Amino acid sequence: MGGGPSTVSLVVAGSGAGALGFLAAGYKSAAAMSSEISAVRAATGAAFGVNVFVPGQPSADRTAISGYLATLVPEAEAVGAVLGDPSWDDDEFEAKIEVLLEDPVAAVSFTFGCPSPRLVATLRSAGTVVIVTVTTASEAAMAQSAGADALCVQGHEAGAHRGTFANRPNPTPEPGLLALIEHVSAVSALPLIAAGGIMEPAQVDAVLTVGAVAVQCGTAFLRCPESGASADYKAALGSGRYTSTAITRAFSGRAARGLVNQFMVDHPDAPAAYPEINNATRPVRAAAAARHDAERMSLWAGQGYRSATERPAAQVVTDLCGHLR
Repeated sequence: MGGGPSTVSLVVAGSGAGALGFLAAGYKSAAAMSSEISAVRAATGAAFGVNVFVPGQPSADRTAISGYLATLVPEAEAVGAVLGDPSWDDDEFEAKIEVLLEDPVAAVSFTFGCPSPRLVATLRSAGTVVIVTVTTASEAAMAQSAGADALCVQGHEAGAHRGTFANRPNPTPEPGLLALIEHVSAVSALPLIAAGGIMEPAQVDAVLTVGAVAVQCGTAFLRCPESGASADYKAALGSGRYTSTAITRAFSGRAARGLVNQFMVDHPDAPAAYPEINNATRPVRAAAAARHDAERMSLWAGQGYRSATERPAAQVVTDLCGHLR
C-alpha cells in the first residue's frame, strides 16, 4: 500500500502474527526504503518483503496532459495549492534494486510490470523470492518466462492502482479474482497469491479452493491503528458519505480503484499518463489532506472496504486466516 498506509509498525505487526508483511517502496526514495528495512529488522526477526514499482515509459501525448491539467486549476485554487510539474520519473528503481541486492529481504514483489529475467535471476541468487503482480493470463506467462517464483494475481476488485503491465488508454475489461485465478492457472504452474477484495475468512477459503496458495490483503488493514492512512481517510472508509468504489485515472493518470468522491466524478477524462499526472496532482492532494477535504483526496479502497474495521493488524490476520492453522 504505497503512499503512506504501509508502515513499519504495520509490517512488524502483520509479520509477527504469522503473515508476510510488505513495505511499500513506491513513492519513497531508495534511502527512505533502506531506512524502513532497517527499522523493521530492528523490531522483529520475522520475514518480510518489499514491493517495488516497475517504471513505464513517458507519455508521448503532452497535449492531452496539458489539457487535462488545465481543468484541474480550479481544484488547486480551491485548496490553496499550485499544480506540480507533470514530469516523468522512474521512482528511483535502479537505486532501490541496488539496496535490495546489498541488503536482501525475504521477498520482493513487483507491480506495474515484469522485471527482466536477468534482474529476477540476480535477486533470486541473493536469496530473495521474486513475486510479480499480474492481472491477465498473458502477463502471468511473461512473468513465468522471466523466472518469477510466484505470481500475485490481482482481480479487478482490488483497491488502489491496477497492477497492469501497460497503462493503456482503453483497457479491456478484467475478470474478477476467482475467474482470473482459473485463467492464470491454465498458463502457469507457479504458486498463486490471490489479491482483490479479500476481507472475510470465506473469501480466503474461496480463493484457496480454486488454486491460490496464499492471499494478499490491503484494504482490510487500512483502518488498523498501525496503518499510516490519515484520520480523514480512515473516517471516509467507515462513513455513510461514500457508498461505492470505481476505477479512475483522475488522480494519477493510471487506473486505480477508490471511493467515489467529487474529484473522481468531476474528472472522468484523465489521460493515461503516469506518473506525470500523479506528480502534477500531488500538491493538490496534500493540500486537500491538510484541509481535511476528503472530496479532493485519493481514497483508494477495494470493493470490500465496508468490512474494514479498526481492529489491530494482528487481529485482522487471525480473523482472516486463523481457522487455517
